Amino acid sequence: MRITSILAGAALALGLAGGAIAQDKTKVGFVFVGPVGDGGWTYEHNQGRLAIEAEFGDKVETVFQENVPEGADAERVMTQMALGGADLIFTTSFGYMDQTLAVAAKFPNVKFEHATGYKRSDNVSTYSARFYEGRAVQGHIAGKMTKTNKIGYIASFPIPEVIRGINSAYIHAKRVNPDVEFSVVWAYTWFDPAKEADAAKALIEQGADVILQHTDSTAPLAAAEQTEGVIGFGQASDMSEYAPAPRVSSIIDNWAPYYVARTKAVMDGTWTSVDTWDGISAGMVKIGEITDAVPADVKAEALALAASIASGDYEPFTGPLNKQDGSAWLAAGETADDGTLAGMSFYVEGLTGDVPN
Repeated sequence: MRITSILAGAALALGLAGGAIAQDKTKVGFVFVGPVGDGGWTYEHNQGRLAIEAEFGDKVETVFQENVPEGADAERVMTQMALGGADLIFTTSFGYMDQTLAVAAKFPNVKFEHATGYKRSDNVSTYSARFYEGRAVQGHIAGKMTKTNKIGYIASFPIPEVIRGINSAYIHAKRVNPDVEFSVVWAYTWFDPAKEADAAKALIEQGADVILQHTDSTAPLAAAEQTEGVIGFGQASDMSEYAPAPRVSSIIDNWAPYYVARTKAVMDGTWTSVDTWDGISAGMVKIGEITDAVPADVKAEALALAASIASGDYEPFTGPLNKQDGSAWLAAGETADDGTLAGMSFYVEGLTGDVPN
């Protein structure tokens, strides 16, 4: 009987120890707007999740839900993750902003990180990348390489992040090619390969021989591949399976270092609510390999532009620049402040069409 009691006590002690070990494991959740295999935006966020696992091993557990629509369903998913014991939850799309704040208010001990948003609280941080810096490099290449002087741009939603990208690409294409024209198609989706492909085909039929995109799938590159002489760029991820043509370079969103650092902050108790907006200099935005389809002199210019942005010697929004209606915006040598960029709702002079409401 005594031996039985001893064994039972030992088993109980082991069970309690195992429970303590399980409780010590930091649980990190991810809410994804698209599939992890989209080859673009969500793929790169998932690479960040995998980097957390690689960095911390059995000290962490990660969970994720993909294809979560922006809206009420996102709030349900976040709530389930919080109830499931998540210590930290990354919500990785702009349209999750209000849902993130709402769920965070109900779970004050859970830390939340919202991508590309601007609303924070004691347990909600925001983070984004200066994608427009990469768009400047793409615009330079596009302006130099177009033969038709027509550049197509597939836009997702008319939010400042997307409008900044259109303006930056246009400014830098126009500076090296005054004859260039931009056509913008609003897809009103982040990820819909069929709709993205249709938009690319329509732009190509209108004469565009360069396709830029702020949507998440590889469909625009696949469409560009069907027409000789049309080039495109990887969006959010390298999309190198389409190199050396039609993909001639890419913007890569490198989330892994940020995700590792913020997870470590939760683990060591130093996490605080912050706003992070990094770009090429910090490595959060990377310029993918510029292929040999780009002339050597154009490649050298593009790399020099990226280097000058990284060093802080050049800002993509540097005057003289006017707004679309011709009114003065930035004087010669003046640069845009972050507040204006964060709320950008207007086109620069030379772009045609209206910014949708």
